[in-house]
Amino acid sequence: QVQLVESGGGLAQAGGSLRLSCAASGSIGYVGVMGWYRQSPGKQRELVARITGDGSAHYIYSVEGRFTISRDNAKNTAYLQMNSLKPEDTAVYYCNAYLRPAEGVGVQEYWGQGTQITVSS
Repeated sequence: QVQLVESGGGLAQAGGSLRLSCAASGSIGYVGVMGWYRQSPGKQRELVARITGDGSAHYIYSVEGRFTISRDNAKNTAYLQMNSLKPEDTAVYYCNAYLRPAEGVGVQEYWGQGTQITVSS
C-alpha cells in the first residue's frame, strides 16, 4: 500500500529551526510533484512549498528565504528545512505528493498524516 510517512517537527522557539521529512513508501512506479501544506486553527489549508521531480521549487511569500524544500528521488523522500521560525508558522504540516503505484494506471494525490509544528515566542 502506497502512503506518505512524515517525520520531524515538534516544538521550537522563535528564530529556531526544524526539519520535516516525507517518505513515500510502498511499491511506487512514479513520483511527481511533492509538497508541504499547513493548516492552523480557523484557517484554510495552504500550500507552503512544492518541488518538481527535476528540483524546481516554489514557495509562498511568507516563507521565502526561510524555508527550503528538497527531495531525494532515489529515496522517494522530500524534506522541508525550516529556519528563522516565527510563531505564525505554527500549524499542522501535511506532506502532499502525486504518485502512481507500481501496479497503478494513473497518478493520484496522496497526503501524509500531518505533524504539528509549534513555534513559541
